[in-house]
Amino acid sequence: MIHTVVQLSYVVATALFVFSLHWMNDPKTARRGVTAGIAGMVLAVLATWIQPEIRHHLWIVGAIAAGFLVGVPLSRVPLTAVPQRTALSHAFGGLAAGLVGTAEYFLWLAPGSGSRDVAAALEHLTPFRMTAIVAEIILGFVTFTGSLMAAGKLQEVKWIPQRPVTYPLQNVGNIAILVLAAALGVLLVFYPAAPWSPVVFLVVAALATLFGVLLIIPIGGADMPTVISILNSYAGLSAVAMGFVLDNKLLITAGALDGSSGLILSIIMCRAMNRSFTNVLFGAFGQVQRAAAGGEQKDYKTETVEGAAQILEMARTVVVIPGYGMAVAQAQHKVRDLYDQLKKRGIAVKFAIHPVAGRMPGHMNVLLAEAEIPYTDLVEMDEINAEMPQVDVALVIGANDVVNPAARHDKSSPIYGMPIIDADRARTVFAIKRSKNPGFAGIDNDLYFQDTTWMLFGDAKAVVGDLVKELAGGNGMH
Repeated sequence: MIHTVVQLSYVVATALFVFSLHWMNDPKTARRGVTAGIAGMVLAVLATWIQPEIRHHLWIVGAIAAGFLVGVPLSRVPLTAVPQRTALSHAFGGLAAGLVGTAEYFLWLAPGSGSRDVAAALEHLTPFRMTAIVAEIILGFVTFTGSLMAAGKLQEVKWIPQRPVTYPLQNVGNIAILVLAAALGVLLVFYPAAPWSPVVFLVVAALATLFGVLLIIPIGGADMPTVISILNSYAGLSAVAMGFVLDNKLLITAGALDGSSGLILSIIMCRAMNRSFTNVLFGAFGQVQRAAAGGEQKDYKTETVEGAAQILEMARTVVVIPGYGMAVAQAQHKVRDLYDQLKKRGIAVKFAIHPVAGRMPGHMNVLLAEAEIPYTDLVEMDEINAEMPQVDVALVIGANDVVNPAARHDKSSPIYGMPIIDADRARTVFAIKRSKNPGFAGIDNDLYFQDTTWMLFGDAKAVVGDLVKELAGGNGMH
């Protein structure tokens, strides 16, 4: 009876996971998707817990309590920190998979466990199960250290550089480590209970752990959202392997959903940047490009807040292009105030959303939704670009590479071919930027030096707030 209840619960939990992913496709049903995912996970845990072979309940209660102690504070991070918090979640998942695989292997080889009999160990550690264990520990430990490194880069930890770190034969060395780990894993599949097998097992785990670190070092901060999606896929695949090791069908299906959704998201993001997985993982994208000696010195044209407010007030159409700078400054509510001031004057206001603006997919959508800006005024890149030549003012708030015209015409640029929002085709451009430093791609933005662009340097929240004050205090009529 209990077995039947457990299996039915697993089927319901799987269905809830599927619906959760489906409802996440639309902002209107996203909350329902979160609720469905939570319900599915609670059901899965309870169904597993009630099985007769589960005996050490105090350990389980302690683990759940520890999870709450860590998880609740992590759930309260600001929206700008969600990508690194997500990376930490992947790290925990990868570590769990790696440790379960390690425990499952050594359980059958540990002295005093009653399984010293090599024949008994071989009977359990079949080639299929050993293949799953090897895949589980490699994927699990790669995900663990890779996700920790990604979180550190996004959090701007001092001893982890955001820019790519490269050295001679880097990719060759990294691939050699992964190939060696896989080769030793194959050896374990055929000789799981040999006297030297435990040492080889630990070497495989160590190599996977090292590879996770070395994989992320040459990747810049701009590519971290894509890398996190790829690591999410790895975590899902390690869960699939764990499901085969533990003979748990729910782990297999849930891991497959996790792995496939992470892979699909990574593909979508790579297409949005017009780049391949290989370029993201091995291209060292984001190294600062130094200007050639004796080259032409470019100058910015700056504008005062008062002057920008006057031009905005005279506009008929304004397109706001948000980026990571808006997220860092937490300026979304001031942007909403600006939106309200412009709408009061009968000015048409739209928000142009680039698919990889910010540090996670949908980052700008979530921020603007938090400020209660109507979804109907959020326009995707492909749709807004056709309108840009008729736009009076393009207001770029903290965006950089996603509006750089070099992507269209400069074949030597690292972002050449990347789809961008055509801000440069608006009649007037105001760009709010914290400093003169280049964006994540490590290059200057041609948009900032064109004749129709004016810079407003400063914190996005403060600058937009000053624009709102100017518009609110002015008595001019549109």
